[in-house]
Amino acid sequence: MKKIFIPLLAVLLLISCKKETTAGDRVGNGLVTEDSSAVKTGIPAGPVANTILTDEYVKHIGTLAYLWGWPMVNIHNRKVTFEKLPEPVYGGGIVPLSPPNQLCMLTDYMQAGEKEVACPNQDVVYGFGLTDFTKDALVVQVPDFGDRFWVYQVCNQRTDGYATLGKMYGTKPGFYLLTGPKWNGKVPDGITQVFKCDTDLGVVIPRVFQTDDPADKKSIQPLIQKIMMYSLSQFDGKEKTKDWTKIPVLPSPAKAGNEETKWVKPEVYFDELPAILKEVPPMPGEEAIYGQIQSVLAAAAKDPKIKAILKQAAIEADQKLITPLFQFSNVGYPLKDNWTTQGNGAQFGLDYLTRTACAKANIFVNKPNETKYFYQDKDVSGVRLHGNTKYTVTFAKGQVPPVKGFWSLTLYNQYHFFSPNSINRFSLGTKNKDLKYNADGSLTLYVQNTPPSNDKLSNWLPSPKETFSLYIRCYWPEDRVIKDSWLPPAVTKG
Repeated sequence: MKKIFIPLLAVLLLISCKKETTAGDRVGNGLVTEDSSAVKTGIPAGPVANTILTDEYVKHIGTLAYLWGWPMVNIHNRKVTFEKLPEPVYGGGIVPLSPPNQLCMLTDYMQAGEKEVACPNQDVVYGFGLTDFTKDALVVQVPDFGDRFWVYQVCNQRTDGYATLGKMYGTKPGFYLLTGPKWNGKVPDGITQVFKCDTDLGVVIPRVFQTDDPADKKSIQPLIQKIMMYSLSQFDGKEKTKDWTKIPVLPSPAKAGNEETKWVKPEVYFDELPAILKEVPPMPGEEAIYGQIQSVLAAAAKDPKIKAILKQAAIEADQKLITPLFQFSNVGYPLKDNWTTQGNGAQFGLDYLTRTACAKANIFVNKPNETKYFYQDKDVSGVRLHGNTKYTVTFAKGQVPPVKGFWSLTLYNQYHFFSPNSINRFSLGTKNKDLKYNADGSLTLYVQNTPPSNDKLSNWLPSPKETFSLYIRCYWPEDRVIKDSWLPPAVTKG
């Protein structure tokens, strides 16, 4: 596997040498030197046209391109699919879907059976919408949530966040404008704040916390009806509403499968990548990477053999490089007791590995100050979690996750989705008001396939009979969570 990253190392070395010596600069002995920099205006960032490209070189650049572009192709293909929708709908009756530049909101928790986005949570009411700024700037409505926790995730095509809309930001109710990189229109009166996206394509995902209390589920409904996104041309300064209980239902595909919808298909990846390179402009320092990839794509357009090598490189990279990143044990960095985490979610920058790992295992993670995530595939002894074993997770007195929003421990099956169970419970945490604490003030959660004794039922997190994973979310975490001063307890055999 080490060979895969040789071209990347070379590219990064090229980038690190980008400081130029300009013509006329004086060196140590007072002599004047001419500019000999290889990186200056007008010099190609990759091999020039007709350069001989060996099979191994094409394969290595193709593998790098697959890792680098996987998240952006993922978002692109969601847009290609959802732009065919005539209006907001509930996919299979449970998944909020909509054409670009509109939102679709649920009215309750996400239910089991959803396959569009891995790792949903059972703590919030979700919404989802794609942004396409080639059409227009967009208005996002923020109602008065009062004391209720909420956050709108707003990210670009790279899955990096660019807006600050949420309880942790002190965001006021009002109308907020999202614009694309080329927008230079007039901001109308009544707009509270403007956020500029550096890509034309992106995503908006509202999350609004609710508890399991039926009264709370009822009281949240008027707020949800005011969560809207629409084109600036429709803005009139008046709050719009929508009754989400009357959204059409789109039947589930006949063969949905168990895994997340395959948004990235290696067989056609390099047919789609040229469009992504045009959609997503390079960040500072990425010009060389774009040049390397574009030169190979240009050669493939003329040479069927090179195109075939790229296709095979994508197929192999999908199996050997991307698929292992689905396992939480390969995401981010390790903590004690076999937990892992990452500290740059939605702020990935040039960290292509973590960006793609998160996109594969759990796309659309929030920024660290919005949410801190802890992932677990194993028990304290390093054995894979499995439904044939009973486990406990015990938070010492005063050591439940320190948050200003909410926390939860969620269980996912081997495909990172909810595993149906008799009590329709997929997580435990702040939303559960009946959790029972131990006599010493600690809190023990019981993770097992069969129900525990009656006195422990309120603390039971049902597991499937197969392998599964655990996942701790800390929304609006305190600094000690962000800095890993607070860590999750071990998962032990019960």
